[in-house]
Formats: sequence, structure tokens, C-alpha cells
Amino acid sequence: MESYQFVNEKNQDRFYEIIAAKTRNGFVITEHNEKLPYVVLSKEKKAINHALHLFISLMTLGFWLVIWIYLILNFSRKKDILVAVDEDGNLFEDKCLSI
Repeated sequence: MESYQFVNEKNQDRFYEIIAAKTRNGFVITEHNEKLPYVVLSKEKKAINHALHLFISLMTLGFWLVIWIYLILNFSRKKDILVAVDEDGNLFEDKCLSI
């Protein structure tokens, strides 16, 4: 059985640049495969101080609710992403389903 090389040097460098950028943003590598070049990165959810946001919402007569809801929707869940190289040598990034 023959093995095909999907990754050229340019794509491999870009692949590792993307991984480095994601790890600088707080993601942690949970799964890595060199043979099929892919990496699964995970970022834990952030704790939101609801008492503080309630206080700010009351002080601003509810205007802070928009920001508070935005924070709840974006930062209160765990994020998993897949960075990989497909058969054509193209880099792609996809969200993974997490429980």
C-alpha cells in the first residue's frame, strides 16, 4: 500500500502557525496526529461573575444586559476545534461538538 504526502512545506508551516496562534489565545492541544496532520484544540469555559453583572445592569438601568447576555453566550461554554489538512493539501478549521 502506497502512502501519499498531502502536506507540502508551505502548508505545514501555516498549519503550525495556526496551532501556535490558537495556543496563544488559550487553547490547549487535546489530540495531535502527525501522520494525518490534524490537531484537536480545546478551551475551557470562563467563569462569569453574575453578581457583578447584575449590579452593573441595575446601575445602568438595564443597558448592561446586552453585554451580559453576549458574555453568557460566548464565554460560558467549552470550545473544541479541529485544525487539519485535507487530501488536497488545504488547511481547514472546524468546530467540534462537545458535551
